[in-house]
Amino acid sequence: MTSPAAAQTLPQTLRPTLDSANQQHQTAQQLWVARQWRERMNTPLARFIDDAAQRQTLLTRIYQEARLAGLPPDLVLALIQVESAFKADAISSAGAVGLMQIMPFWVSELGLPIDDLTYPPRNLRYGCTILAHYLAIENGDFTRALARYNGSLGETWYPERVMHAWRNTWRQPTLR
Repeated sequence: MTSPAAAQTLPQTLRPTLDSANQQHQTAQQLWVARQWRERMNTPLARFIDDAAQRQTLLTRIYQEARLAGLPPDLVLALIQVESAFKADAISSAGAVGLMQIMPFWVSELGLPIDDLTYPPRNLRYGCTILAHYLAIENGDFTRALARYNGSLGETWYPERVMHAWRNTWRQPTLR
């Protein structure tokens, strides 16, 4: 028979994963801020998504993925509005897929061949990761990072569209 202490011993390979998960624990204040953000974003998102439960699920995931990538969640909403108008099954003429319009070549760079880019959680993970990467390359310059994201570096039409949507629809004053 195994003692209770022995049953609770964790494999060493699991420790880094658990430590990382524990560091991502949210405080009550962080949970409150996330809830307030979802409530504020719910009304403008209703223009695109009728179902309230679907909106809340999507807003929760957008907030989580944006924060994980170090991005303003409202900016991610603006990018999605411009890219796909919140249609998870959108496919562009260039072949970009899903909410954040991810080009399929990113699957071989970041993921697994089985990754479904029309699946919103996976699409958001890819999109936020890619945008955060471009933002780091461009030293925090949103205009250049957004142009890279769109494949139009050197032009401003795309970043201007996203920034306009961010400013006029999604951007909210920061809560303190």
